[in-house]
Amino acid sequence: MNWFTNLLTSSLGKKVLMALTGLFLITFLIIHCTINAMIFYNDGGATFSHWGHFMGTNPIIRFLEIGLIVGFLVHIIDGLLLWNQNRSARPVKYSFTKHPEKSKWYSRSMGLLGTLILIFLVIHTAHFWIPNRISQGISNWEHGEIDLYGKMLVIFQNPVVVIVYVLGCFSLFWHLLHGFKSAFQSLGLNHNKYNGAISFVGTTFSIVVPVIFALMPIAIYLGWIQ
Repeated sequence: MNWFTNLLTSSLGKKVLMALTGLFLITFLIIHCTINAMIFYNDGGATFSHWGHFMGTNPIIRFLEIGLIVGFLVHIIDGLLLWNQNRSARPVKYSFTKHPEKSKWYSRSMGLLGTLILIFLVIHTAHFWIPNRISQGISNWEHGEIDLYGKMLVIFQNPVVVIVYVLGCFSLFWHLLHGFKSAFQSLGLNHNKYNGAISFVGTTFSIVVPVIFALMPIAIYLGWIQ
């Protein structure tokens, strides 16, 4: 079990674990974004509710949901450990720190961006995931299951909530912009032949996914979706 201990304690091991959990969570974002995009059919929530029903009742998906929760927890804890490790490596704070020329502000602010996303996730799960799972424990989809589509139409009438969601998506954009490419580098998948493609895919993904997520509350609030 020495390899597992090193994975949890060494700097390299933490970065590899961060990369693996990050890429796992990216696959979740793809699925979640695809399901949410169904709302833009603007068919009274029929398509969205159909796929929401599938995600909420399919036993395989529900089992994988446990892995998703574990992935989130490991990613968050590992991120906090890395942040604390980097902070401890420089116990004396300088009045002026010259960052490397190629260092971007968001690459130096992953801890802050991750914290903002965590706060957003708490709000998001309180609005939708927790009420939905509680209702599933009481009844089933056909008999009293929470109407997520109707709940979205109500929640996103509040401009403050819409702003919070948009800001959460904005934080997600910056987090992904660095995290996507960084994950491949941490796994040693760093080669001049592929770096351009990885950078393009990562940048495109970092833009498209947060934009789709942000458009959902905006579209509902502005009445584009009813």
